[in-house]
Amino acid sequence: MNIRFDLPAELSASAPPEARGLSRDDVRLLVASPSGVHHTVFGSLGDHLRPGDLLVVNTSGTLPAAVDAHRAGRPIVVHFATSLDDGAWVVELRAPGGPLLDGRPGERLALAGDASLTLLAPMVPGTARLWRVAVSVEVPSLLAAAGRPIRYGYVPRPWPLSDYQTVFAREPGSAEMPSAARPFTPELVTRLVTDGVLFAPLLLHTGVSSPEAAEPPQAERYRVPPTTAALASWVRARGGRVIAVGTTAARALESAASGGAVHAAEGWTELMLGPDRPARVVDGIVTGLHAPEASHVVLLEAVAGAEVVQRAYDAAVAERYLWHEFGDVSLLLRR
Repeated sequence: MNIRFDLPAELSASAPPEARGLSRDDVRLLVASPSGVHHTVFGSLGDHLRPGDLLVVNTSGTLPAAVDAHRAGRPIVVHFATSLDDGAWVVELRAPGGPLLDGRPGERLALAGDASLTLLAPMVPGTARLWRVAVSVEVPSLLAAAGRPIRYGYVPRPWPLSDYQTVFAREPGSAEMPSAARPFTPELVTRLVTDGVLFAPLLLHTGVSSPEAAEPPQAERYRVPPTTAALASWVRARGGRVIAVGTTAARALESAASGGAVHAAEGWTELMLGPDRPARVVDGIVTGLHAPEASHVVLLEAVAGAEVVQRAYDAAVAERYLWHEFGDVSLLLRR
């Protein structure tokens, strides 16, 4: 990763903007492109888009994926990251200080009610952060009854699940909110469509992040519908810009790209965008502000270029933008 910056702790957004007296689209927007950096609010996004630009949005909904558990009588939290095709789940075990890395195959943890889970094997050999587990009950029912949104230390109090959903959420499945789309409101979408900006949906269910370990993203389930693939290819062929709303949308689109076009696709993606695999079809990205060590920053470089991203993050720190899922937003364009 080429991008370097220091993130002061006080720039982490600790609550939704609504709790600060703002509407969702009142958060700040930093626009960076080869021509420079501009500061505005998200409600003015349309001023920086053109008729015929395509915004590709993720329709995944956020799960109440954090569940209290007991491990040898000690309270911990289990983050349910994703369901696997064979019915098993991927989870992360956490204490207040961060991930627990001392799990053992065969270990059993007590969950709410009479439920339990059993650690089967690490998802990545030689590591112990993410585990493949068997759960004694149906996980969707468990999460509905006992789960809450995943929350990290910079958010000191809980907020309802509705605060972790975007206006595009239709199919629950993300452990963490696809937060780049959070500032969109129905009114803003209507204005953009009226001005000739196009929208297309896709799906990618996000897993859990790991800023502590600076790990690349794990495999995630995605779906790019035929109509979205066709529209993205059509826009590119006519010189328009394909702009992903979030790193999730960018990862899904690029997983379905070949030969400068997008094709319908679904399954699991392990794609890691970076210097060896730059973006092929995504011309820009609407995205939150990510921690210095996060793999998301490498993806941003692959889309907009290191110079644009470095300029954006330098400006965001200098102008005291707010970071993370409840924070401010950037629009990064490579053309």
